[in-house]
Amino acid sequence: MPLICRTLMPLVLSATAVAQQPAGVEKKTIVFLGDSLSAGSGVKPQQAFPSLVSDKIRDRGLPFEVVNAGVGGDTTAGGLRRLDWLLQRRVDVLVLELGGNDGLRGLPVSSIKANLKAMIDKARAKYPDVKIVVAGMQMPPNVGAKYREEFQQAFYDVAKENNATMIPFLLEGVGGLREFNQPDLIHPNPEGHKIVADVVWKTLEPLLLEG
Repeated sequence: MPLICRTLMPLVLSATAVAQQPAGVEKKTIVFLGDSLSAGSGVKPQQAFPSLVSDKIRDRGLPFEVVNAGVGGDTTAGGLRRLDWLLQRRVDVLVLELGGNDGLRGLPVSSIKANLKAMIDKARAKYPDVKIVVAGMQMPPNVGAKYREEFQQAFYDVAKENNATMIPFLLEGVGGLREFNQPDLIHPNPEGHKIVADVVWKTLEPLLLEG
C-alpha cells in the first residue's frame, strides 16, 4: 500500500476572518501537526479538512487561527523533529494527526507511542496550558490482525496516559469508502474532507468554547 505522499500546505485564517474577530480579543493558535491527510494531498488547499475547520471557526466568530503543519509522508518521528520549529510561535491547541505512515511501514507500535508522548511532553514543556488532541487512526486488514489491533489501541493509550483529548477515528465514515476517497482509497476527496472536518469539529469545538 502506498505511503501518504509528501506535500506541505501551511494555512492560517484569512485577513477577512481575522478582521471579524471582536476588537481587543487575543487570537489563539491551533496547529494541525500531521501528514498528507492534514496537508490535503490531491485536493485544493481550501478543501482540506483543516481549512474547513478554519471556516467553522470563522463562522462562529471564535478567536482562533489555524496553522496547517501537514507534511505528506511524515511519520511520528518526523513530526517530533519538526515540533521545535513549530513551537517558536505560541501554540494553544495542538492536534496530533500522525501515525498513519508509521503503520503503513509496519513500524513498531512502541515507537509510535513514544514519539507521540514525546511531542506532548515537548509542547507542554514550552506551553504548559496547551490543549492536546490525539487523532486516532486505523490500519487496513492486510497489515495483520495483531498489529492492527495494537496500532489502533496505541492512540487511546497515549491520550489516556497523557490526559489528552481523543478523536476516536479521524476517518470515521470515510476510510475505505470509494465515494469519499481518491482512487488510492487512502486520501479523502473533497466530500471526504467535509466529513473529516465534521468529525474533528465534534471533538474540537468544545475545547475552543472553553477558551
